[in-house]
Amino acid sequence: MDAASLLLPILLIAVFYFLLIRPQQKQRRAMAELQRTVSPGARVMTSAGLLATVVAVEDDEVVLEVAPGVHNRYVRRAIVNVLSPGAQSSDESSGDTGTPEPSASEDRTNGDDAR
Repeated sequence: MDAASLLLPILLIAVFYFLLIRPQQKQRRAMAELQRTVSPGARVMTSAGLLATVVAVEDDEVVLEVAPGVHNRYVRRAIVNVLSPGAQSSDESSGDTGTPEPSASEDRTNGDDAR
């Protein structure tokens, strides 16, 4: 076999490693470190998108407070992000009540056009 014919497969494997495998390993290690170092009082987001505050950490489980007085138990692997201390959900920070204000065109009493 010619050395040039061996060079292409080796080069493809190296490119595949540096572009796909290595970044994925780094991301997996960073996620494991984040989940390992979570502590009570931290505001976290789970893989399902639940925003909560860590109340207790017990072995491979965490107790999350999802609302005042409402505690749920999750495995540590469910935590995908630790939010910054000042971060709040959009509903909490904007004071949004969930009811949209009517626009000028919707401000009619019966919905019919006034002609």
